Amino acid sequence: MKNSAIVGINWGDEGKGRIVDLLCGSYDFVVRYQGGGNAGHTVVIEQGKFALHLIPSGIFHKGIINILGNGVAVDPESLYEEIEMLRNRGIDVGPHNLKISDRASILFPWHKMLDALEEERLKDKKYGSTKQGIAPFYSDKYQKKTVLLGELLYNKNLKEHVKDILEWKNLTLSGVYKAEPLSFEYISKWIDEYKEKLAPYICDTGKLLKQAEKEGKSVLFEAQLGSLRDLDYGIYPYTTSSNTLASYIPLGSGLASAKIDEIIGIVKAYSTCVGEGPFVSEWFGPDAEKLREVGMEYGAKTGRPRRVGPIDLVATRYGVEVQNATCIALTKLDCLSYMDKIPVCVRYELNGKEINDFPFPSLLDECKPVIEYMDGWKKDISKVRRWFDLPEEAKKYILYIEKAIGCPIKYISVGQERNAYIER
Repeated sequence: MKNSAIVGINWGDEGKGRIVDLLCGSYDFVVRYQGGGNAGHTVVIEQGKFALHLIPSGIFHKGIINILGNGVAVDPESLYEEIEMLRNRGIDVGPHNLKISDRASILFPWHKMLDALEEERLKDKKYGSTKQGIAPFYSDKYQKKTVLLGELLYNKNLKEHVKDILEWKNLTLSGVYKAEPLSFEYISKWIDEYKEKLAPYICDTGKLLKQAEKEGKSVLFEAQLGSLRDLDYGIYPYTTSSNTLASYIPLGSGLASAKIDEIIGIVKAYSTCVGEGPFVSEWFGPDAEKLREVGMEYGAKTGRPRRVGPIDLVATRYGVEVQNATCIALTKLDCLSYMDKIPVCVRYELNGKEINDFPFPSLLDECKPVIEYMDGWKKDISKVRRWFDLPEEAKKYILYIEKAIGCPIKYISVGQERNAYIER
């Protein structure tokens, strides 16, 4: 049994979905183990371009079972919309190839309401939430005030459980935020609707994965967002509300005995960031606009323009370390082909001194990027499929990054299409 993980090394949006789609054909299962519908994985295949938010990227391959583990925030409404979107575009989706852990918790409408209300209250001090209810959801989960998907199937007192939680939530909605409370009738109808739609997908996925382990099946674990958005190791408080690291896999997937053979860290050939928080290598003005335009850097979930800048080797080296990555997939190298000189953030300057280590989060706003430049290649590399056919300048750029971050670069993406990559 070979277990691999595909994880983000930076702020998210590194191109994980594209690499999952590329590699998952040799696996039996693809498992999402954390996060929710607040970010997206973009995949380009023969049928077109798809932005997934909850469903694992293995859904485009026949014979693969895709699982949403117990660590995932499952929004039934968004999930079913995604299922219908895929079906309407000719993708086979059903209980035979998509399964939801009965121990995953339900993200309710009140979670989205509270998320939006809190961002509105914070105004210019907001965290940059996508308003998909993620922070309120995980807060409730740790307060033991969520409903498990399995309760839709097994809990005879489900409605009473929901009614108790709703009463508590309405105290916050109406008392703290002065918003209209949600009616039990509305929530009850909402539950009935999505129970009917999603019940066939819900099962004991932990048991399923344990059996797969006994049979020597292979599993690819798919993360959401990146190292710097991890709740414990990221740029707190500008993080997500779950753990984005590979070390969370045994907990969030439902396979407590999971042993990961390969951790593939995804790094973009330049830096991008959606949302608020410190971003030391950020560009502004015409240079940023040009890179954003070439890379089509807009959020898969929100459509927000991504913040962009040169690759940040300080942050990337830190991301590799906390993910314990064994190799790297470098994405969007082709997007740098227009540059005469390619900037690289090699160190930070903090209080007049240059540093190589990623600092404590509250010091990041005081850091300035130390930039060095490498020669560009000024050639279209989107058709290159072999390492030796890359321009020398491109190879030097890749090797420089590889040495600086201390992790081998195994895959190099040179285009959106499934076969537009180089394997070293």
